[in-house]
Amino acid sequence: MDFTIHQSYLPTDDPDKALEFYRDALGFEVREDVSDEAGRWVTVGPAGQPDTSIVLEPPATDPDITAEERRTIVELMAKGSLGCIVLTTPDVDATFERVRAAGADVVQEPADQPYGLRDCAFRDPAGNLVRINQG
Repeated sequence: MDFTIHQSYLPTDDPDKALEFYRDALGFEVREDVSDEAGRWVTVGPAGQPDTSIVLEPPATDPDITAEERRTIVELMAKGSLGCIVLTTPDVDATFERVRAAGADVVQEPADQPYGLRDCAFRDPAGNLVRINQG
């Protein structure tokens, strides 16, 4: 089988702040920006990779989840324990400096890991962990 990851979803409770991170700090393109009564979905992706996207979605909009489940989702987001994505860049140090200069929440400065990667990490405005590997 041959697969390509087309979309990945991350919860966000403030699409405008999410755009400041993904578009302005990371340099992603905005592919779609759709709103309805349930919220706002913003699709972003790396320039030059039109088949790969991240959908920044309002949390807990599934009509089949309970009020208790919604509270749990909001609590996990507040702790930064709900979403995660790992990106790869050719120069993790330069990327780190650009993203940090944009005011992103630094979790880990660039470091050589014992398992062979050099990486860094940030939290997006909704608390999702964004790891960036050098590749």
